[in-house]
Amino acid sequence: MARTALAALVVAMVPGVAAAVEYPTRKAGLWEMTMSIGSGRTMTISQCTDAATDKDLITNSGASVQQVCTRTELQKTATGYANDSTCKFGAMTTTSHIEIAGDFDSAYTVNITGHNSGGPAILPADTNVTMQAKWVGPCKADQTPGDMIMPGGIKVNVKDLQKLLPK
Repeated sequence: MARTALAALVVAMVPGVAAAVEYPTRKAGLWEMTMSIGSGRTMTISQCTDAATDKDLITNSGASVQQVCTRTELQKTATGYANDSTCKFGAMTTTSHIEIAGDFDSAYTVNITGHNSGGPAILPADTNVTMQAKWVGPCKADQTPGDMIMPGGIKVNVKDLQKLLPK
């Protein structure tokens, strides 16, 4: 489920193929993102970002998403954005609907509903993820844009994670 949720979040953060709509960049600084996955499990991540890092994340992830997604349709809505996608990860196909609402300066919410087919039996057929993100202030002195503090205090940088995505 975590892989499916992560994949859906990657799709949520990148523009669709040939999309006329572009995602906005978040306000520079430290963002706290709390994800509620399916059965009530939650996970909180802190991320230090700036406009260049957000733009790089969107641009560099786009090519990977294009390789695994046969359809991504991003639309501007009255409250934010909506993205519908169909992606294939090995034998598993994931269809998802993502709604993003907020102002990207102080807080935003991402709601993901997805359906998986052809995947391992340990993954649920349906996925529901909600992410609440809020700006908490400037990045800490020991952080650089892209740094994420994961559960358990593990620090990774999104630029390093991007190297793991297919090219």
